[in-house]
Amino acid sequence: MLRTEGVRKAFPGVLALDGVDFELRRGEVHALLGENGAGKSTLIKVLSGAHRADAGRIEMDGRAVRIRGTADAERLGIATVHQEFTLVPELTVAENIFLGRQPRRFGMIDRGRMVADAVSHLGRVGLDLDPRLKVGRLGVAQRQMVEIAKALSLEARVLVMDEPTAVLTSQEVTRLFGIVRQLRDEGVAVALITHRLEEIAEVADRVTVLRDGRSVGRLAASASEDELVRLMVGRSIEQQYPRRRSPAGQPLLKVEGLTRDGVFHDVSFEVRAGEVVGLAGLVGAGRTEVARAVFGADAYDTGTVTVHGSPLPGRDVPAALGAGLGLVPEDRKGQGLVPDASVQDNLSLVTLRSATRAGVVDVRGQRAAAESVARQLGVRMAGLGQPVRTLSGGNQQKVVIGKWLLAEAQVLILDEPTRGIDVGAKVEIYGLINELTEAGRAVLMISSDLPEVLGMSDRVLVMAEGRVAGELPAADATQDAVMALAVSTPPDAAGQPSRHDTSHEEEDDHPHDD
Repeated sequence: MLRTEGVRKAFPGVLALDGVDFELRRGEVHALLGENGAGKSTLIKVLSGAHRADAGRIEMDGRAVRIRGTADAERLGIATVHQEFTLVPELTVAENIFLGRQPRRFGMIDRGRMVADAVSHLGRVGLDLDPRLKVGRLGVAQRQMVEIAKALSLEARVLVMDEPTAVLTSQEVTRLFGIVRQLRDEGVAVALITHRLEEIAEVADRVTVLRDGRSVGRLAASASEDELVRLMVGRSIEQQYPRRRSPAGQPLLKVEGLTRDGVFHDVSFEVRAGEVVGLAGLVGAGRTEVARAVFGADAYDTGTVTVHGSPLPGRDVPAALGAGLGLVPEDRKGQGLVPDASVQDNLSLVTLRSATRAGVVDVRGQRAAAESVARQLGVRMAGLGQPVRTLSGGNQQKVVIGKWLLAEAQVLILDEPTRGIDVGAKVEIYGLINELTEAGRAVLMISSDLPEVLGMSDRVLVMAEGRVAGELPAADATQDAVMALAVSTPPDAAGQPSRHDTSHEEEDDHPHDD
């Protein structure tokens, strides 16, 4: 149905695609694998019309076509779910799904029909949501499902999905893959980018691997993970979760009785020097909200946050920074980066004040420090002056983490730290976590990737319905044990029904979670 031959695409200082061959058959799921910067996202942007290829040939149904913009792609029946969201926060869910193609009646937008059709498309992805809600009120996982519903609404012949499962729970992934199989059975060709190798055998038929902008192999989905990794990174990776445990020291972060009405209640835990504490739970459990409150980005009603034995004032990010707290947010594009600024400027964001004397910034010192951190993290870039928005998703994530290394944060809160990062870069991030804890720092890691939580944590805290449902030492933390706590319904301190009891349910005005 779709074929590319010798597709090339260059950006200033970077050859992103260097003669890529790729094909999609009718009624198949074809996975596209590769490290960050290998060219996967660039290729799908060429297919979706976001970029124009510099050279090469694209065919649909055996005939050469030209894709000069997104309208051309849509006319050809190509719909794309991008890794970075393309939704408009101030518009409603229904308005986003039908943006630019709203149903009309007598020349006016037929809002009743638009809402009804949106309900139908949301139902296909299993999302029970009022389509009149503004997208800005939704959590990241809900936005991802809206993006997928939007793509499905186009009735596409070719559906391209870039990391669609990165922020979804296992139940949501199962539901999504059911939809993908149904589309495949209907004759739709699906191109799937994923960094979760276990998903390949589950849903894909074939795999094409990219490395350094070139297609280096096409295999059956039954190929072993070792073989896929070797093709992706050019080397074998012996240990997926290389945690080196350090003796735990004194508590660096202590949270007691943290409560925000309707969002989380009586959350207490501590993170000691030299340890990684994993924070697990289902979407909506309140993990991200707790992390933001601890860092001072959001307010809380009662409770205390203590760093190095000193209490922090609530909703005071500068105080958190001064105490040595750092936060890598789950939404790197919206909250972790200044997209149009350079790599150097983003790396230097947190240390800019300390590097300024009498109103003058130590530019030379900042540049040297940024170069050192970029080299340590292996950021693939044309140079420190490159706009960070032009980097691949994984390299953007390295920059987000790098600014906290530059600031020498003593307690680092990592919210979905490896979302959208390839298997090789994940191991590099895990190695960095080891270096931090060996240096006596503390890490609180929130992740929807349960094997990652189990593999890298010294202790695992599990949240359910805004409360800490339990704590498990590494030796006792299994997937079954964590999930049993995650789906439990902890009673509140007064023994009253929890906030998610259906007989007392109220609308959550803070839909912020991962």
